[in-house]
Amino acid sequence: MAEIPFLVKDLALILMVAGIVTIIFKKLKQPLVLGYIVAGFLVSPHMPYTMSVIDETDIKTWADIGVIFTLFSLGLDFSFKKIVKMGASPIIATIVIVFSMMMLGISIGHGFGWSKMDCIFLGGMLAMSSTTIIYKAFDDMGLRQQKFAGMVMSVLILEDILAIVMMVMLSAIAGGNNPDGEQMIGSVIKITFFLILWFIVGIFAIPLFLRSVRKLINNETLLIVALGLCCGMAVLSTKVGFSSAFGAFVMGSILAETIEAEKIIKLVEPVKNLFGAIFFVSVGMLVDPKILIEYAIPILALVGSILIGQAIFGTFGFMLGGESLKSAMRCGFSMAQIGEFSFIIASLGLSLGVISNYLYPVVVAVSVITTFLTPYMIRLATPTYQVMEKHLPKRLINILNHFAMSHPSTTQQSKWKSLLRQMLINTVAYSILTAAVIALMFTFVLPFTRSLFPGWKLHWYANAITGILTLVLIAPFLRAIIMKKNHSNEWKRLWVESSINRIPLLFTIVVRFVIALAFIFYICNYLTRFTDALMIIIGIAVVSLMIASRWTKKRSIKMERLFIHNLRSRDIMAQVNGEKKPLYEGHLLDRDIHISDFDVPEDSSWGGKTLKELHLRERFGVDMSSIMRGSQRLNIPNGDTVIFPGDKLQVIGNDDQLQKFATALSTDLIPEDLEIEKREMKLRQLIISGKSEFCGKSLLESGIRDKYNCMVVGLEEGQENLTKIAPTRTFEKGDILWIVGEESDLQKIMERA
Repeated sequence: MAEIPFLVKDLALILMVAGIVTIIFKKLKQPLVLGYIVAGFLVSPHMPYTMSVIDETDIKTWADIGVIFTLFSLGLDFSFKKIVKMGASPIIATIVIVFSMMMLGISIGHGFGWSKMDCIFLGGMLAMSSTTIIYKAFDDMGLRQQKFAGMVMSVLILEDILAIVMMVMLSAIAGGNNPDGEQMIGSVIKITFFLILWFIVGIFAIPLFLRSVRKLINNETLLIVALGLCCGMAVLSTKVGFSSAFGAFVMGSILAETIEAEKIIKLVEPVKNLFGAIFFVSVGMLVDPKILIEYAIPILALVGSILIGQAIFGTFGFMLGGESLKSAMRCGFSMAQIGEFSFIIASLGLSLGVISNYLYPVVVAVSVITTFLTPYMIRLATPTYQVMEKHLPKRLINILNHFAMSHPSTTQQSKWKSLLRQMLINTVAYSILTAAVIALMFTFVLPFTRSLFPGWKLHWYANAITGILTLVLIAPFLRAIIMKKNHSNEWKRLWVESSINRIPLLFTIVVRFVIALAFIFYICNYLTRFTDALMIIIGIAVVSLMIASRWTKKRSIKMERLFIHNLRSRDIMAQVNGEKKPLYEGHLLDRDIHISDFDVPEDSSWGGKTLKELHLRERFGVDMSSIMRGSQRLNIPNGDTVIFPGDKLQVIGNDDQLQKFATALSTDLIPEDLEIEKREMKLRQLIISGKSEFCGKSLLESGIRDKYNCMVVGLEEGQENLTKIAPTRTFEKGDILWIVGEESDLQKIMERA
């Protein structure tokens, strides 16, 4: 008999132990992530009394795959449009919190005399709160529908994005072992370039591909295609010097803008859960009790710094973002823990060999302790505010609240600011596309054409062919750089409102013309030996021809419209299906009033009842604005509207009202049938005797359906098929009936037959 490979044995041990431990943690209402870490500790070589994993290298490989799929799933939940719509408030809060916690972590590391790289990575780990743990805590405590929870989740999304960027920068810093400003700026520019390039190309090409093969794709093939794209982008990311996790996240964010995003999320979730569990188990395997005992003081110091630091810096950051003092404290206290991204950053440091071995188990221990304390920190926020309110001068409290609530709105922008912002985005995006096309042409096409025309004398033909092809490909991009936004509403209003605006407006065209000219100059300089003056003249002529060309204009407009259509495809589907919140959501004057979505449970006792019967306004003080049912959207439902299980309800109210509503909706359930096995339906033969109470009665009079909850299927008359019985047909002695019902009900009928 063939021997089972060590990999299968290790996987069996990991999954069995993880399954048992996570069931226990589920019973104890603790996050499953902690269960996975404990399971890893139990199967690690550091536990002498239990079975241990044999080949840790293979498990490490599986854990790396888990990181890729975890970040791919994170990307699927992320949307660039969501970040744009968030406004400045969560961005300000995120920057303040991440910067402050990083500096705090670096300072603590220096205080203990740790190395420079240990301090830098420690700062990155302490800056990342756990999205998974906070979401679970909000859900368990019934706070997910409250307004401050939405603000916290927005900041967590931005933190996850910064974590991705931080991982790339830490990799670059670790590669040089000398984190100077120039290297960090270069890393940021490189990240930005490839992020924008991949996003633009991905949004243009991938939805187009999925749309063309939509009829051929089922769930199985869609899963394979999605994971194939994820792994492909992960490989490409490593080829250009980034981590595989960064590429997986980018591909997830691209697919998040497609119509298939919701389906992909559901299909990928089991795969992510499997490999994610292996990753967190591998985290637990690195925990050494000896190190925990040796570094007990640093662990306690880090726990205290996270709890106090997030309470102070988190509150301050959210206040700068526009939250009131009470709301800011609830937000800041909620973020007092570290989690999955801290483990990923620690894994990165270990794989690069730039951090000490003790740092990983120390961070895991800190995460476990802060995770257990998370619910208590969330509950502590309100009493702390009440104490501050009693002891601080009321004038100071009012000043703090007024300062937060009077945060300037980012939507009131001047025409100039709006126009310049649009021009900048347009110029940067098309410049990156142009640079990418030129790089690809010079890297792959130019050597190929030169191979067709060997010899230095014939290289001119190869250079000319490559140059012309490159100009044809980048022509729509260069034209868009110069001409885009020149006929926008902002441009026209500024031009008409004042003659003073006209010179700056014309100057913006000149600047963009020079940028386009620079690309032409670079191509000519790379492929020819012309003088600078001649190359400038050629560049001006080529750019002018691009501007005048109708073909170039038509192609540029067509490409941009296709990109915008692909970018909005998921929003279009959401509007069609009635899944988008109404536009007035952000204009409710009361700061505590907002809209929340609720799903009606399948076993809800509200099912089948009308709004009039439920008395929602009288009981909870909320208003029902819309009901989504399948592809239907019922706006402003009246009292006669019936609620059905599976409905999605959009409800307006404040935090307290919505929490009471959510509690009632989740608890008003039809009791579970504990004897479900006895409810099995069976088929029985019933022979009517002369003494039967059914003899001489019609089907209606017998009460078989109404009294005994059974149904007569038909009458057996010796034929192949049963004969249907009319309701008025009288039962006679010797009739053979076939009846369907539950065992107990059938037994009652048999006793009376």
